[in-house]
Amino acid sequence: MSDVFTVRLDMDDGAPVVRMVDQRLLPTEVVIRAYAEAEPVARSITDMVVRGAPAIGITAAYGIAVGLWTAPAGGAAWDQAVIDLCARFAATRPTAVNLFWAIERMARKAREVRQMPTAERCAALVAESLAIHDEDRAACLALGDHGASVMPDEGGVLTHCNAGALATGGQGTALGVIRSAVRAGKRLHVWVDETRPYLQGARLTAWEMFTESIPCTLITDNMAAWQMQQGKIQSAVVGADRIAANGDVSNKIGTYGVAVLCAHHGIPLYVAAPTSTIDLDCPTGAQIPIEERDRREVTHVGGWAPPEMIAALEVAPAGVGVANPAFDVTPAALVAGIATEFGVIRPPYGPGLAQAVGLANDGRTTTG
Repeated sequence: MSDVFTVRLDMDDGAPVVRMVDQRLLPTEVVIRAYAEAEPVARSITDMVVRGAPAIGITAAYGIAVGLWTAPAGGAAWDQAVIDLCARFAATRPTAVNLFWAIERMARKAREVRQMPTAERCAALVAESLAIHDEDRAACLALGDHGASVMPDEGGVLTHCNAGALATGGQGTALGVIRSAVRAGKRLHVWVDETRPYLQGARLTAWEMFTESIPCTLITDNMAAWQMQQGKIQSAVVGADRIAANGDVSNKIGTYGVAVLCAHHGIPLYVAAPTSTIDLDCPTGAQIPIEERDRREVTHVGGWAPPEMIAALEVAPAGVGVANPAFDVTPAALVAGIATEFGVIRPPYGPGLAQAVGLANDGRTTTG
């Protein structure tokens, strides 16, 4: 895992290039994609070459920096190029609010530098996109340390989907909590939900944990309840794609089911996310848009990748009706705490979430 990066911005012959690992092919194949134009970067988000809310935001920032590198200098043409690029990236995926946070930040910087000479303007936008990545890396480390404090000293911890290094600019959110806890000497065993239909848990989380020798066991999603009943799970920690102002949490489909199971068995469920995931303009989870993805992801094992890349196995009758919501919403009442870079927020969530966002807006990225 240490040799694999999620996404980065390089300067090749004086021009920015976005590179990322193609997560559709992991864990069996490590392929690095390189994009020197904005449009393929945008498609990489839609097609889930890159995924995970923080990583999506970072990728969009890089894509906008690449797109504006060759945009018309100054004036109305520049303004229109900024509008068009931001709209293109906003259309890639609707649920992860980190995406829109990063787009707005890049748009704000583009407005600030519109009158600068071309070289200085482009350099400022590249620097802003790199700062977004650096800040997410710092936030992941800080929230990981805060979240580690609420993990058990030993025992089983369940996680769902992949909220690790592959989903962020750093060590991860939920997996960042686990990594920090292990570094602190806690003896944890990670129970990894496979996370149907895209199998991020099986393909990505299990790979991250296994390659770092963190004890883990992969289970299918419908095995979690039994493991809880058998006393093998003492805590659960998940990431988030958007957190509403009241503490409702949108995360990968199946998280709500995990939360209900945890509540029944008296197991605390924690959420780990940077403040860029908090949407104070969204009052409750009812207002969070839920992405509906392609039916092929459900009807085919391996349907997350184009047919020319993976020989998917069809497991459903042709033409059958399919629902494929990519996310669900877990009510705040089922969440024991939300770990951010400023600490673990406890219920009631409204004041704590607002305070964390306020600290972030004041320019502080960690508590240190």
